Amino acid sequence: MPKRYMAIWFRHLVTDWLMLGRPQLREVPFVCVMPEHNRIVVTAASHRAEAEGIFAGMAAADAKAITTNLKVLDAIPGKEAKLLRQLGLWCIRYTPLVTVDKPDGLLLDITGCAHLWGGERGYLKEIVLKLRSRGYDTRAAIADTAGAAWAVARYGKVTPIINSGEQAGALPDLPPAALRLEPEINSRLHKLGLRTIGSFINMPQRELRRRFGELFLQRLGQALGTEDEILTPLVPPVPYTERLPCMEPVCTAAGIEIAIKKLLEQLCLRLQSEGKGARKVILKCYRVDGKLVQAGISTGRGSHSVSHLCRLFDLQIGKIETALGIELFLLEATKVEDVAVLQEKLWAGNPGLADTALAELLDRIAGKIGPERIRRYLPAEHYWPERSVRPALSLQEVPETAWRTDRPRPVRLLPRPEAIKVMSVLPDYPPNMFIYNGRRYEVARADGPERIEREWWLDKGTHRDYYAVEDTAGQRYWLFRSGHFDEAPEWFLHGFFA
Repeated sequence: MPKRYMAIWFRHLVTDWLMLGRPQLREVPFVCVMPEHNRIVVTAASHRAEAEGIFAGMAAADAKAITTNLKVLDAIPGKEAKLLRQLGLWCIRYTPLVTVDKPDGLLLDITGCAHLWGGERGYLKEIVLKLRSRGYDTRAAIADTAGAAWAVARYGKVTPIINSGEQAGALPDLPPAALRLEPEINSRLHKLGLRTIGSFINMPQRELRRRFGELFLQRLGQALGTEDEILTPLVPPVPYTERLPCMEPVCTAAGIEIAIKKLLEQLCLRLQSEGKGARKVILKCYRVDGKLVQAGISTGRGSHSVSHLCRLFDLQIGKIETALGIELFLLEATKVEDVAVLQEKLWAGNPGLADTALAELLDRIAGKIGPERIRRYLPAEHYWPERSVRPALSLQEVPETAWRTDRPRPVRLLPRPEAIKVMSVLPDYPPNMFIYNGRRYEVARADGPERIEREWWLDKGTHRDYYAVEDTAGQRYWLFRSGHFDEAPEWFLHGFFA
């Protein structure tokens, strides 16, 4: 499939934006000005001002002399870049590859996207009309190269869509400035009488290089397709993405459910063919009012099961606010992992954590209470108890060391030991009573001590002497004394046994 590009030109970017916030400016010619080299110059002119003969780069004094009712506004530094970024992010609904083309345009890689809108003509019409409805004077063109699309969008007078392989035939009648050349080169070409691209397009490259430099040939080659042009996307695209435009805005939960299922069928088919499974999927809904709403799901292990992922999204549909309706759905698998082919055998025993049904159950529970509330822990190589466990990244993660079973360890370990008050017969004995959170606990029996030395290579401090104690109600706790008994030690509660 040949590459296809769209160039979008905002002819009055800043002045259009100003008129959106101040409608009264539509009735008068106005310009934006900024100091430059000890003079005030025009940086942007409205459509009415241009009709009077005023243009960007003109001295403000000359502009005021042309018309008596000219309104002059101070330019906002960097506003063009911010507006282009906002418009570029808006265009991502039509293609994931959007590049800002300063000072007044965007370049879109639309390869494989136009068919979703019924072809390139419907695609271009959709984007241009939407941008114009937002208040921006817009022109656009489509071609095999970004350079040719840029040239036709700004200087073309016939069709805005150049058929594949025909960019060479669309350029000859355009001025040299359509090649994105430096002003000095444009001026030199004009002086030599080369006022169209066709007047030099067939000249020997050696002569063109000698007279106009390497950049001139590069720009010409980029427009014709003989030189590659690398575009830096505004947002790095997600590799696993599916789009679904809507003929009519979707306002109901049933419509959203149908859209999700259709997108998941396409996404999972691709994931399955590549041996991948989705760990995190985000649904982006572009509404008619221009706002973006989204919902996301995550899984404990990679999955390309349409039914399972649909059930997870069913829990999120109620959170999607449709307002006037959704015109485009975008599904992105932002995190994927390799998935092994399941081999079902009659003699297969208990699969444990590898059981697909267990992973799907955990995903459904996570969808209701939140994935952050479901945890799995693995042992870590540390003596200090609070460092001896770590959260697992997935169900498939294998521990690097085994759990310690030669000593009693609590089922619930507090992330940080909590201070308690104790009373004991002798300083080095286990406590007879302790007070925790204002409540008194009588100790019926105790086991210990177990001394755990501090990891001196990580921090400094005293050792701990741990006791497993049981109160008169049968509840068991893990307590420790910090330091030697003859040094006014402190006591702490660190865990609860089952």
